[in-house]
Amino acid sequence: MRDLGLSEEEVMRGLQKMRGKDLSYDRILSSMCTPPHPIALKAHQTFQETNLGDPGLFPGSAELEQQAVRMMAELLGHPNATGYLSTGGTESNIQAIRAARNAHNSRDGNIVVPKSAHFSFDKIGDLLCLEIRKADLDGDLKVDVSSVEELIDEKTVSIVGIAGTTEFGQVDPIDRLGKLALDSGIHLHVDAAFGGFVLPFLKGSWKWDFRAEGVTSITIDPHKMGMATIPGGGLLFRHSEDLERLAAYAPYLTMARPKALTGTRSGAAAAAIWAVMNYLGKEGFTKVVDSCMDLSRRMVSGAREIGIEPVIEPVMNVVTLRMDHPEEVRADLLECCWRVSTTRSPKALRLILMPHTTSENVDLFLADLEDVLKRRA
Repeated sequence: MRDLGLSEEEVMRGLQKMRGKDLSYDRILSSMCTPPHPIALKAHQTFQETNLGDPGLFPGSAELEQQAVRMMAELLGHPNATGYLSTGGTESNIQAIRAARNAHNSRDGNIVVPKSAHFSFDKIGDLLCLEIRKADLDGDLKVDVSSVEELIDEKTVSIVGIAGTTEFGQVDPIDRLGKLALDSGIHLHVDAAFGGFVLPFLKGSWKWDFRAEGVTSITIDPHKMGMATIPGGGLLFRHSEDLERLAAYAPYLTMARPKALTGTRSGAAAAAIWAVMNYLGKEGFTKVVDSCMDLSRRMVSGAREIGIEPVIEPVMNVVTLRMDHPEEVRADLLECCWRVSTTRSPKALRLILMPHTTSENVDLFLADLEDVLKRRA
């Protein structure tokens, strides 16, 4: 640290220099995050000094959190669900499995997750001292329920289903997993970090949320397709006793039994989430999701015109294109200033069509992709 501070002008000049090194979202096709909605930024700034970790000092912020959780509970098919706003999917997944472990009073148990599960579950195994068993996927890249069933034993505390896999945007058969969980007397956690603000606004009759019997907890991330500020996640439980299993004892706080994993928590995130959900409503979110799905179909159609097929037809706004040596293609596209990613198995180029994406950029990307493939032929 300096002995003497800089002027405000010098500080801001240094910040702007560093901000200039960050990438602009307009040519990013690899991220499940997007610029926050303008109303989220305004709300965040208004509440930026508030702390949900001591809610008695900030009752207005605490009420915003409660209302945001209630809106998400309604969205996920169970208005009476309870929960809290987290820092994102990793924290929510940790806490959901921690609640399941505590419900079973187990310290040497296991959980069964799909091979498509987010890497946070590997962290969970390490942090909670649980064995992570990974179930096979079927031909559509959904978890194979029979494989899950084979991996369950008397030490299994929870199984996990994904509603919007990170790599392919696929949705596991949550209703079948729910029946399996009920028959086995264990928890079922649904990781809908990405899908939670997409699937409710798509046409379809599938059961992937609390409408599926046996689902005990759901992760949902407003800072992804919810367009809230980062970090902003959510964790909801069907039964209030599971939330209580996360309580610690802190008599010096205005809430003596806090449930969140972190101590200090941003009230600004709650304000941003509340603001976007109320500002857009179901109609507004449906328009956002429809636009992203239109762009996804445009990407697939354009890719087919240059001879590239998707690994699966997009379920959500995640497009994966099957090709030889996708890592090398990604490197070539980087030279064209496109940020894309690749999948593990099957190998493919992975593209996320987020609200910041435009039809013009989809067409520009496809033109550059065609040029790259021609040069490599």
